[in-house]
Amino acid sequence: MYAIVATGGKQYRVKEGEKLRVEKLSAEAGDKIVLDQVLLVGEGEDVKIGAPYLDGAKVTATVTENGRGDKVTIIKFRRRKHYRKQMGHRQSYTEIEITGIKA
Repeated sequence: MYAIVATGGKQYRVKEGEKLRVEKLSAEAGDKIVLDQVLLVGEGEDVKIGAPYLDGAKVTATVTENGRGDKVTIIKFRRRKHYRKQMGHRQSYTEIEITGIKA
């Protein structure tokens, strides 16, 4: 069984037992969370689609860690104009493990 959930402005296709990194959530490692914005639940030919969300559908997950991703370097440069700007960014994330899908 799989589901498509929305969290942090993005949509993810998840299965039970799968680990994935989502945008930072306000939860500590070991906490259990419920993702209730479920767009679709399916298993083989049997697929349920929400409009926009399925009523009563939930995906439960456990937070495994909070962290920050690799640094991304941003460089702005204009040749012959004596202009160079360099910045960096590290995006915060929460890693979760899917423990159950309830349609």
